[in-house]
Amino acid sequence: MVEWTDFERDTIKKLFENMNYEEVGPAALARCLIVYPWTQRYFGNFGNLYNAVAITTNPLIAKHGTVILHGLDRAVKNMDNIKETYTELSELHSEKLHVDPDNFRVNWMNCVIIVFTDCFNVNVKCFPTLVLQLLSDCLTIVLASKLGPAFTGDVQAAFQKFLGVVVSALGRQYH
Repeated sequence: MVEWTDFERDTIKKLFENMNYEEVGPAALARCLIVYPWTQRYFGNFGNLYNAVAITTNPLIAKHGTVILHGLDRAVKNMDNIKETYTELSELHSEKLHVDPDNFRVNWMNCVIIVFTDCFNVNVKCFPTLVLQLLSDCLTIVLASKLGPAFTGDVQAAFQKFLGVVVSALGRQYH
């Protein structure tokens, strides 16, 4: 069981309570596709991704970016029992879908994309690890830009600890 400090617990809850999912999620995904254009190949069924304007105004990109963030809501609401919260999804991915366990070891964004696209019936291919790291970095940049000086090292550490616990919970069937 993970032990959360009062600061970490409050920080995670406040981040998600105050986060504009419809702004942050799409901005993070769009940033990744613009800054690293070769990642667009994994979104081939999302239509026009030919330039920054097309990407940032693409409703499928916006929807998927939002879905990724909403996928973490269950963990936020169940911080004292994240592993149990994701048991069913972990079993689904290990036993039924046979998702490669490396997908769960790299970083949190990988799990968010794989698991929550299934939950919301969004058809996106499984991505290479590097793409997921880039997307994760873009989310951090977008959050930092939205929060400004409030996105301190302590806030970032709490956020990453939370996401690490989610990854562990989703990948635990492989251990």
